[in-house]
Amino acid sequence: MPELPEVEVVRRGLAEHVVGRRVAEVSLRGARVARRHAPGPRDLEDRLRGRLVRAAERRGKYLWLVVEDETGQADALILHLGMSGQLLVEPPDAPAEKHLHATFDLVETSGEPAPQLRFVDQRTFGGLAWSELVAGGRAFGIPESIAHIAPDPLEPAYDQADVVRRMKARHVAVKRALLDQRLVSGIGNIYADEALWRARVNGVRDTDSLTRPTLARVLDHAAEVMREALKQGGTSFDALYVNVNGASGYFDRSLAVYGQQGRPCPRCGTPVRREAFMNRSSHYCPRCQRRR
Repeated sequence: MPELPEVEVVRRGLAEHVVGRRVAEVSLRGARVARRHAPGPRDLEDRLRGRLVRAAERRGKYLWLVVEDETGQADALILHLGMSGQLLVEPPDAPAEKHLHATFDLVETSGEPAPQLRFVDQRTFGGLAWSELVAGGRAFGIPESIAHIAPDPLEPAYDQADVVRRMKARHVAVKRALLDQRLVSGIGNIYADEALWRARVNGVRDTDSLTRPTLARVLDHAAEVMREALKQGGTSFDALYVNVNGASGYFDRSLAVYGQQGRPCPRCGTPVRREAFMNRSSHYCPRCQRRR
């Protein structure tokens, strides 16, 4: 699943090409793309038709469009990218992609046609969902269905001191805490491994065994590495993650440990190790990140 930098790259593309335009027509192909919307795809089409896109928002790995009706009522269309979801801005007459699941015909507020927004998903883990907005420190609020998700390190509502306090109060592996989206959102497997390596902390260390300054340093490095990845368009290991123009990110070339098993640690030269962790993999330097 794309992590914060990759989702933010997509959000910025939507802000540039979709916000300020109206949904003239929407077509959902099959029921799976709207499986998270209980009333079904036709109901979702009806809700979206005619709506003005007011904003493209993100919290952690979660992305949504704020869509407003003629009365000024704003709601959210949540865009789940899943493992391979792509949001592409294309000319309306461009050939349909093989795994195209939704098209949004957009028009300017003047009525002039605009480029088409498409949702493409090869593995079909992603999809679209409707949600009401509730108060949450944003101009339009937060989708009710993801209100339990914690602020991420790159948003104003993020309170690092509170996150450190809550981490210190737990007896859990520090990497597990970083991946807990109810504690701090946006950090996935890639950036957790990179942050822990930069902080010289092994991911299996328990949070209550680490000092508050150490926990703060891990979180600082998580924010740092995600900002660096964002500057490079995110991390792409294949052609499935792309921005709205179809371009891949290239931060994978800067990764120190994630996916680098067997290669020398950039800091000390010790071969990087890979181990199973929470149905995922952890990558770390056994010398720089000792288990204590």
